[in-house]
Amino acid sequence: MLTSNLLWAVGGFLLILTPIVIIHEFGHFWAAKLSKIRVEEFGFGLPPRAIKLFERGGTIYSLNWIPVGGFVRPAGEDDPNVPGGLASASKRARLFVLAAGPGMNFITAILFFWLALVLGAPAVQVTDVNPGSPAAIGGLQSGDVILQVDGRMVMNSGTLVNAVTDRAGSEVGLVILRDGTEQAISLTPRRPGEYDPATDGPLGISLGLGPQIRRNPVDALSGSLSFMWEYMTLYAKLPSMLINGEITAREARPVSIIGISQIAGEAAESSASGRTLYPVLTMASFISVALGLTNLLPIPALDGGRILFVLIEAIRGRRIEPEREGMVHVIGMVVLLALMAILIVQDIINPIIPLQ
Repeated sequence: MLTSNLLWAVGGFLLILTPIVIIHEFGHFWAAKLSKIRVEEFGFGLPPRAIKLFERGGTIYSLNWIPVGGFVRPAGEDDPNVPGGLASASKRARLFVLAAGPGMNFITAILFFWLALVLGAPAVQVTDVNPGSPAAIGGLQSGDVILQVDGRMVMNSGTLVNAVTDRAGSEVGLVILRDGTEQAISLTPRRPGEYDPATDGPLGISLGLGPQIRRNPVDALSGSLSFMWEYMTLYAKLPSMLINGEITAREARPVSIIGISQIAGEAAESSASGRTLYPVLTMASFISVALGLTNLLPIPALDGGRILFVLIEAIRGRRIEPEREGMVHVIGMVVLLALMAILIVQDIINPIIPLQ
């Protein structure tokens, strides 16, 4: 009998991961159509093909047997001798098509997180204040809802923790909600060594989730853009954080489609149990940003690898031989598939979320 979180993982995969991959492929598809590049097939799922749904504008729309996202097959992807194909298009058109997939992921992430904030996010609420702590000295009280820190919207406890950690020893401004009224207070977080991290923190407070506070559309857009910036900055800082011991190897480990599905399933379960779309929408945003950023890495076979070849062509004034470039992408794909297989085995043997 299937376990509960395995069922949620399957549900999370179908509800979150599959649509995000299809959105990525639609970005490529849309950009190719705008650039007058022929698209031979837009597939839902991966081959082999189950059925041909219909054909329109010279493009076959198909349903495929492997239910993992989808794909776009432009004409002449690696052959510049194919008229109207991708490889024969201008450098600007090829860059546009290649970047449109990740770009669509970023736009989707902004939209999902904006919607999450408009519908209502669980508030970050103070549950306890340690006597004599910076929070107590600054006047923070149990039950206060923290709305902003140094002018930035507090979207989750991580936003607050990162802000006060970065500003240790310096004054930090907070906007809180107390008894239905917004108030501004100032605190000075303690530096490392001035408190016991096992039992305390820079401010000396405990945090929990309060009732939803809905953001207006303008504030929600600001919060969504802030989320994008924070996540992209975090993505770039991961290697240094791992080297400096700020995060563990387990926390930084790459995951396969199985691990991502588990995480998405946990968010879907949280949304269902809490009767709020916030967890599933924010997790969809995280996954969408991660997919976009990963695809932009200059790795052969990924969008970023293909973009790199176009940029090299622009710099040297002539393109690398298609056969040589194609071989590099084939080798890159083989390596990526092998890495994916290793990660899948890892996520089965040592799952992100243990099976119950």
